[in-house]
Order: sequence, then structure tokens, then C-alpha cells
Amino acid sequence: MLVLVAPGQGAQTPGFLTPWLDLPGAADRLAAWSDAIGLDLAHYGTQADADAIRDTAVAQPLLVAAGLLSAEALGDALAANKPGAVAGHSVGEITAAAYAGVIGDEAALRLVRTRGLAMADAAAVTETGMAALLGGDPEVTVPHLEKLGLTPANVNGAGQIVAAGTAEQIAALAEDKPEGVRRVVPLKVAGAFHTHHMAPAVTTLEEAAKSLDPTDPKLTYVSNRDGRAVPNGAEVVSRLVGQVANPVRWDLCMDTFKDLGATAMIELCPGGTLTGLAKRALPGVRTVALKTPDDLDAARELIADTASAADAAGA
Repeated sequence: MLVLVAPGQGAQTPGFLTPWLDLPGAADRLAAWSDAIGLDLAHYGTQADADAIRDTAVAQPLLVAAGLLSAEALGDALAANKPGAVAGHSVGEITAAAYAGVIGDEAALRLVRTRGLAMADAAAVTETGMAALLGGDPEVTVPHLEKLGLTPANVNGAGQIVAAGTAEQIAALAEDKPEGVRRVVPLKVAGAFHTHHMAPAVTTLEEAAKSLDPTDPKLTYVSNRDGRAVPNGAEVVSRLVGQVANPVRWDLCMDTFKDLGATAMIELCPGGTLTGLAKRALPGVRTVALKTPDDLDAARELIADTASAADAAGA
């Protein structure tokens, strides 16, 4: 069974969209989305520097656009052999919701533009940030973070938890690591996402969501709030709204992939982060990360192999 996943903020790098715009129709799609949301996605995806695309209001629409472009590039292969499940990490959930048919592509871009602006505004109130903790036992790490006033904002599995809080709290963490944690790595994000610091953004998104007309997902949609498959489109949207101020439980999503019988995973552009976690947490699951269009052939081969194996198992 194939799982299709979409990465979250921090996966972007300068110029990462450049090769994708050479694909037929990609530049036109990106131009139309740019007009719809009032943001030059082509400029930010091809020419802007790391600081410019670190801006939450820019990074989030850019990531959703990249994910949708790369999914479209696999259109024929995925249409013939549909994924058994889709999911996204943080903002990647909007990409997954659009791919699953809950909301349209343009609606997804409008929503994520609102999300990015609202979260940037919330982040501007207090200097906050996030840091990844590598190694350690969650039962030891989580209480230690809470003692420092930090939130375990992303519980990613595979020995990784992302802490979020004020700049002072992140600095204190670097000096006082939980027992067993090897490294504390500051992330290239501009706020304490998935914490109470983002509460004002929830209110903004609740208002924006009123204009959406969601439909039930056409594929199994796995929510990163609790790893549960959500069959109702309205509930998917409700979860998209609430997740900006609630922790991401990617560990529970991977548990669900395992329970569903996943044997393969493709991570949409800019891939790498989620496939890296899967290699450690889901041994035996084949993975492909879409970083450039050069990775498309490997993804198509994985899709075909997975379909053939499913056919053979059902024979």
C-alpha cells in the first residue's frame, strides 16, 4: 500500500522550485495561483534568498504550491494506482486535503495564504522559535520541556521531538538538554508554531474557513492531530483550523500507516524530511522523496511496483 505525504515548513530551500517550472503547464499553474493570492510564488521559489522564504507568510503558500505541482507531475501514475492514504505534516495537511479532494487547489492556496499571514502576525507578538531534539526518550524529554516552559510542538517519532517557545526558553534548552538528547537543532521557522502562541491565528482561520465548501476525502486522509483517519470533509477543515495551535503527532500518523499496511511512501516536493523519519520508524517501507523532477521516474517505478505487489497479493 502506497502513502502520499506532504512536508511542512522548514523543508524549503532557495531556488527549489526552479526545475519544476520547466514541466509542461507548471509555470502557468503557478502564475494563476500567484494572481489568486497576491504573492509571486515563482519569484520566491526561484530567486528569493533563504531569509525571504523563511518568512512564514511566504513559506507556507510556497510549500503547498510545490506539493501540488509535484503531485500533478505524477498525475497519470497516481490516477491509475491511487494512494492508500494521504497525510501532511503541519502546513502539509493543506496540500494533503487538496489532493484528497476536500478543497480545491485554489481554495487551498487562499487558505494557506491566510494561514501564513495570520501565523506571522501571531509570531510577531513575542520572539519565539522552534528547535529539534535528536535522540532521547519522549517520557523523559516531554516533562523536561514542560519544566522549561516549552511545548513539544511536533512529536515526530524516530527519536525526534520539536520544542517550541520563546527565544529565551529555546536558549535555555540549548544549555539544559534532556537526558539522552544528543543535539538541539534550531529550525528555520519564524515562530512557535503549534502552541498557544498561535491562538490568534485560529480565530482568523475560523473566519476564513466559513467560505469553504468541503467535500469528503476521496482517499483515506490521516490527520496529524491524532493519527486518525478522518472521513468527513467538514471535520478535516476543522482540524486544519485548530492544528496551528495544537501539537503535530506525526509519530501517530506513522503508526497508522503501519496499521494500514503501508509498504511504500512518496513525499511530495520539497521532499526529504518525512522520508527520513520513515526510514527510521518504518523499516521495510520503500520511500522516494521528490526533490527535483529527476526523482519522478523513481516515484513512478515505486507506484507501479506497489500496484503490482497489491495485484499479486489479491490474486
